[in-house]
Amino acid sequence: MVNLTKLFQKTFNTSDVPRKFFAPGRINLIGEHTDYNGGHVFPASISLGTYALGRKRTDNTFRFYSLNFSENGIIECTLDELSFQQKHAWANYPKGMIQYIVDQGYALDSGADILFYGNIPNGAGLSSSASIELATGVLLEGLFHLEINRIEMIQIGQKVENKYIGVNSGIMDQFAIGMGKKDNAILLDCQTLNYQYAPIALQDHIIIIINTNKQRTLAGSKYNERFAECKEALAELQKSLPIQSLGELSTKQFEDNKHAITNKIHQKRARHAVYENARTLRAFEELHKGNLTTFGALMNESHRSLQNDYEVTGLELDTIVHAAWEQEGVIGARMTGAGFGGCAIAIIHQDFVDNFKLNVNQIYQNIIGYDATFYLASIADGAKEIMEGEIL
Repeated sequence: MVNLTKLFQKTFNTSDVPRKFFAPGRINLIGEHTDYNGGHVFPASISLGTYALGRKRTDNTFRFYSLNFSENGIIECTLDELSFQQKHAWANYPKGMIQYIVDQGYALDSGADILFYGNIPNGAGLSSSASIELATGVLLEGLFHLEINRIEMIQIGQKVENKYIGVNSGIMDQFAIGMGKKDNAILLDCQTLNYQYAPIALQDHIIIIINTNKQRTLAGSKYNERFAECKEALAELQKSLPIQSLGELSTKQFEDNKHAITNKIHQKRARHAVYENARTLRAFEELHKGNLTTFGALMNESHRSLQNDYEVTGLELDTIVHAAWEQEGVIGARMTGAGFGGCAIAIIHQDFVDNFKLNVNQIYQNIIGYDATFYLASIADGAKEIMEGEIL
């Protein structure tokens, strides 16, 4: 890996040794598009993520540099001027965190120089934006000796997405990244923020991430459209049901009351939210019992619902997942993240990984015209400072 300390010193023309922080990316095993519908999700933080190196300055200037967007050079702002600016591109994410941390009453007595390096593929749907947010959060906490409750930091990250950037996303990404635990997934109730860890006991199987290499941008996608469709479906159900979210409904309650949703497309969107929530709760139970085969079948059902009812998959993701289903050793596969491109995941027996990659990529290449990329995911800890000598 590149020597980030030396790059920091060269970029900011200093001999100071910066402090180093890391926030992972995340995959979601099951429970997609349920977070902003008040349901459950089942994510895990992964070993890919965002490094943030920083040192305090003596003035109130912040300077940001990303090795991933080096063409943008150093982007500057001051503590007095942290508003969103289109020209600041990726740097709006750390700026938003600084703004809202200050707004929450935390004292920053100077600016800072911060270098970012991420090994999450851009636009892959593994939550690079939330990873930048939480990396910034733990860096500010460390450099400025703040004590920010981790749930509060997670909520600040979500607020950056919703209010500062303008994407109506739920809290899952920031929560998984902020609260991640090595070799565990998190069952999270997005309505109450109650959560429990579930050990990932895959036996002889591994999780493989498949990047379609079709980039997706949430703000410019149909994400906000799906959010609005579910909101309208909920509003119609609320005329006869005392509920605050679609996540409160059982599948039976939904079937008994779905006629109240007059728009058939909105009805499909709500059906996905309700049934996906039920699948997620069952998946958690099955994983606890060690029933990997049933867990895999639930992943497959999840993808079909996302393809047919929620319509967020697209040709690239469907090609990957359908190809994965045909391969020997695979017990389950589905898209992960918001969709519209990005990544899929599969759980596969370790003996079949090489054939899996070869066969799936060949099918993908034939249909789409370019290669997919494959990553073996290890489940890692959440956002934290990296101590000297520590290897992630």
